[in-house]
Amino acid sequence: MDMSETSRPVVDEVDLMLANARLRDELEPYRDESVDSHALHRMPLQTENEYLASMLAWERAPALAIACWFNPPMQLPAPESVSDAALPRLLQNTIERLYSEHVVLKFTDHLSDRELYKIIYRDILPSCEKKLNIPGKSLEWRCVEDHETWLRYYATAVERRRFQEEHEVELPASETLAHRRKLPGN
Repeated sequence: MDMSETSRPVVDEVDLMLANARLRDELEPYRDESVDSHALHRMPLQTENEYLASMLAWERAPALAIACWFNPPMQLPAPESVSDAALPRLLQNTIERLYSEHVVLKFTDHLSDRELYKIIYRDILPSCEKKLNIPGKSLEWRCVEDHETWLRYYATAVERRRFQEEHEVELPASETLAHRRKLPGN
């Protein structure tokens, strides 16, 4: 007998079924078609329980401005009051603080530091979002507001071709990203 097999905890099927029933009962007030999905019945019970637990966490999570996810709430100086010399360090610290609360920034390399800081200040921090504490899960904030920017800087050749075929439009020329950033979580 392999030693690794004996050292693994055995998950009791009865315990999984009891946990499943408890989760379904707790989800009852939020019941909709996602709880009754046929896909759930094709999942292993352990996976289904993890899915139901994440749904319950979502339903119970408070919706708060992202700035209020921090204690004390994150307050940043207005973009126009930050000097060019102070901006890079302030931006990096802000990005790291956001990441500490599981906010991951995506598609930022086409933006200057000041443009990215303005997005964080104006759009991200005041945005009301569900605050979930589920290991391995993050809120992904995509800093691209339109298809053209995404196509120009981030879309792969395959994605560009699919977009062109689906929408029957001329594509913008691909461009090199101006501001390569190493962001946490990317």
